Amino acid sequence: MRIGELSRRTGVSERSLRYYEMQGLLTADRTPGGQRTYGDWAVDRVIRIQALYAAGLHSKKIAQLLPCMRDADGGPSEIATARLVADLTTERDRIDRLIADLLRSRDVLDEAIATASASPLPSR
Repeated sequence: MRIGELSRRTGVSERSLRYYEMQGLLTADRTPGGQRTYGDWAVDRVIRIQALYAAGLHSKKIAQLLPCMRDADGGPSEIATARLVADLTTERDRIDRLIADLLRSRDVLDEAIATASASPLPSR
């Protein structure tokens, strides 16, 4: 598929897809005319990249991580190092702390909503 189709199928801009390629996160074959082409595997790869960015990882860490993950084609991963596993565990712990903080914030808001809903509204 060409870059425009990959963009449509993933909801990721062509500019971002080119950036992913520059960062070594995504590879493309080239037609004789120089246009990028991708296999069906690229859809899963781009979705995975987006999820990792959303988790707060930066492109260098994602580039280290992607080869350790299986794409839809089931490609094996054999390059995970102990250091990478430790870094990823640290990232997961950071995300767990963020989730806990957000849950506490939501609880405070729920309490405020319940309190505000139970009290009479001031007249204007």
